[in-house]
Amino acid sequence: MIDVISWQILDCLQKNARQSFAEIGRKVGLTSPAVAERVKKMEDSGIIKGYKAQVSYHKTGHQLKAVITLRAFMGRLKPFLEKVKEFKEVINCYRITGNENIIMEVVLYDQSHLEEFIDKLITYGETKTHIILSNVIEQGPVKRRG
Repeated sequence: MIDVISWQILDCLQKNARQSFAEIGRKVGLTSPAVAERVKKMEDSGIIKGYKAQVSYHKTGHQLKAVITLRAFMGRLKPFLEKVKEFKEVINCYRITGNENIIMEVVLYDQSHLEEFIDKLITYGETKTHIILSNVIEQGPVKRRG
């Protein structure tokens, strides 16, 4: 469990992980070294798993973003789970419950790229593709319960 101050630090880091410890300290009422110590403890314990850049895929030439579900054919799930790691189009992939086994978030250059990618997937199972029109909610920070 983490305390209220650590939750506040997490909130700051989730909004902007490039903030200095001094800046975070001013927001949460701690010194820079105290913030650094708490962040280090959260990193060491696995609460903070890492830091990453958020990429605008549209500006990299990817005109389509889609969610694709896969219902794997008998005996094809395990081979797919190994192969999906090689697909550069996949930015998130989850194993799920329900009629489908997999849900993927993918970025693609255009419709022909989508068609080529689906052709790769159908050797593993039945797919359903949903083109993303817009993002209604950006990924928000994890909030403290209660």
